[in-house]
Amino acid sequence: MDEKELIAKYNIDIEALKREQIKLAKNLVIKDSMDFSLATRFGAIENLCIKNKIISSIIVCDKICNIIEQQYFFDKLKFPYLHGFRSYREMPAMIEAFNKLSEKPDVVFIHGHGICHPRLGLASHFSLSTNVPTIGVAGELFEENKIEDNGEDILLGDKKVGKVLRSKEKANPLFISPGDKISIETAYNISKSFIRLPHKLPEPLHLAHKYAKNVRKELRI
Repeated sequence: MDEKELIAKYNIDIEALKREQIKLAKNLVIKDSMDFSLATRFGAIENLCIKNKIISSIIVCDKICNIIEQQYFFDKLKFPYLHGFRSYREMPAMIEAFNKLSEKPDVVFIHGHGICHPRLGLASHFSLSTNVPTIGVAGELFEENKIEDNGEDILLGDKKVGKVLRSKEKANPLFISPGDKISIETAYNISKSFIRLPHKLPEPLHLAHKYAKNVRKELRI
């Protein structure tokens, strides 16, 4: 089923959602909301979508990646996959998982886009909904993005919105962008500091992904 058929089937006003994303994006603050060198709790969220179900797993770890807490939320998906609108599909479960935490993180890694998104990325939308700083970590860019000639800066139009992180030799790069309440440089530096080879992703995200796979096994789905 193509996107037009999905939009009709679910009776989605796609233009209204675009307007909402653009309106919400005006509330983003892309500067450091705290001295992140003092951060002690680092969260990460990984979502697994299996047919019409979602597992949203969240972990909180310390600076040396010891897991302090982990929670998950399992739910039925109520919104289809539409390019550029992931948050409407996945964020309800993410917020439920986040709300189960007793140890709230200082910053959260999200496997998705921050301000690289042409309107409002998953990491940005989640931050606006939870008031926690977020870092978007993505494996691909939008067609609206381009990489500056220096090979490091990600642009949206003429605006710098993120940085390329080459975390592992001979592997595709990661695209780091702030979600909200954190600067581009800080988001990149924190991401880089959490690379633990041979893992490509920042270690909190790797741990969240591993946890999500274990939950899937336990649920037998």
